[in-house]
Amino acid sequence: MNDFLFDNYNYLTFFVESLAAFTGILLYKRYSLIKEYKWFIWFLIYLTICDSAGKYVYLIYGGVLSFLEDTKFVYNYWWSTLFWKIGAVIFFVFYYVEVLNSTLFKKVLKFSGITFLCFSLIYIVLNWEEYFVRSFPVISVLGALIIFMCTIFYFIEVLSSNSILTFYKSLNFYVSTAIFIWWLIITPLVFYDLYHFNGDWNFIFLKWQIYLFANLCMYFTFTFALIYCKPEETKVLE
Repeated sequence: MNDFLFDNYNYLTFFVESLAAFTGILLYKRYSLIKEYKWFIWFLIYLTICDSAGKYVYLIYGGVLSFLEDTKFVYNYWWSTLFWKIGAVIFFVFYYVEVLNSTLFKKVLKFSGITFLCFSLIYIVLNWEEYFVRSFPVISVLGALIIFMCTIFYFIEVLSSNSILTFYKSLNFYVSTAIFIWWLIITPLVFYDLYHFNGDWNFIFLKWQIYLFANLCMYFTFTFALIYCKPEETKVLE
């Protein structure tokens, strides 16, 4: 199992990411009249491209990017922090500002998103050298709190409206459920990165297994939701 995971982790992750993005592209016309749905499809494409770009590290030692050896870019922590731990969180802030109806919830999310972005950028500047060699748990945890806030606000609105009767037809419901579960599973791992840096391979393989399971669940949920949901129905429900 560990050998299979070591050899195929990147391929499996790319497959589920690209499957969700490709499904969104195929069904783009169906969702093209609703702004937040278009955003979400473009976001899936963005994730696939950015995550693939982060694999540049495999082309450094003995590869076409060997000129990056002995530079700050030999690791891709900086890239994953930028495009996922900050970029993805900011996207979902804007996404839920569009989805939510409550003016109060929207204001709270906007304020939280701007504060999170400013804090993250300042923290990176103050820890510039470490930015290239490790992840920042504080950014991961704060980002998770923002995601939880987004999804909880959405669930509160669903529970307090008539859409509770047909929530299973809503694309936003599946998106909210998937990202809530993903961040809930993954966030605690940031507190154990010490074992990763110490070369504890038992922990490293366990971490990869958890990430793979979480990614499979999230992206398959996105793919299913895009196929199953109808934008005309879901927009009325929201």
